[in-house]
Formats: sequence, C-alpha cells, structure tokens
Amino acid sequence: MQDRRTPLDATDRALLRHLSRDATLSGEALGRELGLSASQAARRRARLEAEGVLRPPRARLDPAALGLGVQAFVEVQMATHQPERARAFLRTLEQEARVTDVWTLTGEADYLLRVWCDDLAALNALVHGVLLPHKAVARVQSRIVMAQPKADGPLPV
Repeated sequence: MQDRRTPLDATDRALLRHLSRDATLSGEALGRELGLSASQAARRRARLEAEGVLRPPRARLDPAALGLGVQAFVEVQMATHQPERARAFLRTLEQEARVTDVWTLTGEADYLLRVWCDDLAALNALVHGVLLPHKAVARVQSRIVMAQPKADGPLPV
C-alpha cells in the first residue's frame, strides 16, 4: 500500500492544530500564533489546502437549535453484497438527509450510520420506513446517544 502522507514540519503541525480548533483564523492571526508573517502563514495554509491535508472549513451547526433532539448510531448488516443492491443502498443513504455520516466496518455490521432526527418517532420512521424495507438490508440495530462528553475533536497532529 502506498503511503499518502504529506511531509509536515513542526510549523505545519502547529498551524493544523490552531486551525482544527478555529478554522476562521486569519493569516494575520495564524502568523502571530506561529511567529510568521501573515503572508507566510497564508502561503502555508494554501499549500496544505492544495495538497489535500487541510480541507475547506464548514459551518458547525447546533443540532438542538435546529430541533434535532436525537442523535443515534445505526449498525446495518447487509442481506446481500450483490454490487447492484449495495450501490442502491448507498444511493439511498446519500439521499437521506438524516444520515450524516456513513462508515464501512469489519465485523458483524457492514455499515455504521450517524443519524440526527427530530425525535424518537422520526428515528423509528427512518429505521422502519427507509432502512429495514431496503432489499439489501438484513438487520438494523440502533444506539441512541445519551450525551457526548467529548465533542468531535481535532485529529492528533
């Protein structure tokens, strides 16, 4: 397997740590934090973006403010791995706004879905109205998130 890692020096790593905490930092603010000029910091940021190490920032929305009261992780075990049905299932997930993240897994479950719903009734509707009826799905198991003591943290750089 080919190693895709981009070589990073200590300044690159420090820049990534600062941006992973606050992606809105300007070149000037980054420069102050890193002991660089604003243009040097901006050039480093642009290089890391061009190399694909740093992805464009997105707004982080507050689920509670949007009325999304239930977060759950849903394990899906496939009934078949026939390519056509698997692709159809993934298309279903892509079109379903309540499914925000999808991972493929080893072990008993084939997929792990992160879902956000207004309430338990909406979660039930997703599981029983969308996931279980799909021809490729054999089993679905949900785990409702009670609390998130550590929010989505930055990567260890």
